[in-house]
Formats: sequence, structure tokens, C-alpha cells
Amino acid sequence: MNTADNPKYLRIALLIIGIIFIAGLYPLTVFWPAGWAWHTSGPSMYLQMIIGIYVTLGVFLVLAARDPLAHRSLIWFTVWSSIVHAGIMAAQALAYPEHRGHLLGDVPALLIIAAVLAGLTPRRKPAPG
Repeated sequence: MNTADNPKYLRIALLIIGIIFIAGLYPLTVFWPAGWAWHTSGPSMYLQMIIGIYVTLGVFLVLAARDPLAHRSLIWFTVWSSIVHAGIMAAQALAYPEHRGHLLGDVPALLIIAAVLAGLTPRRKPAPG
């Protein structure tokens, strides 16, 4: 069955990714800071801001799971911003050896999220009928 006709798996992916963004990112920064937090010594204002942004995105992804086809622009924003974010982080991790852990942590995670959502999201509205 085409995902455009039945976005069941897209709904599930949006819920899982949204919940990870809401409740999973902060614990990852605590338990594996080398792979998930860019500032590992002391409190980080950057970390608070980026977690705030991702929690907000997570809430909207959970809401979008109700009717994914009506929220394709949000889904594609998540795809492309994840690719850009991962690309920038990968370049920085390669340039700064102390950040290489990100090549095994948040960089591949963002690329996997982008690939899953891109693979499940229809490129255009399904034909009525």
C-alpha cells in the first residue's frame, strides 16, 4: 500500500521522533555528552537553547501525526534542517578532534531521522478518489 494512501507509518515515525525530541535529547546529553552535547563542562546556554528548539519541534511533530499530509511543510522542514544541522556538525567534528564523538551520536541520528521522514512523506498530495 502506498504511504500517500495510508500514512500509518509516517504517523508512527512522527510520534516516535517527536517523543524523542521532547523527552530523549536531554538524557542523551547527560549520559553521553561526547556524542550529544557540544559543551561538556559546566552549564551550557547553547544546550538549553537547542533543547528548547527541539522540544518545541517535537511537540509540533506529535501534533502533525494526527494528519501528516496537512503538515508536509513541517515534515520537510524537519528533514532539511536535520540534514543541514548534521552537515554542519559533521564538518565541525572533523575539524575539531575533541568533538569526534558527534560523528557516532547526533550526526547519524539526525541523518536517520531525515531519511525516515523523507522516505515516508509523499512528495505531492494524493489524487482525490
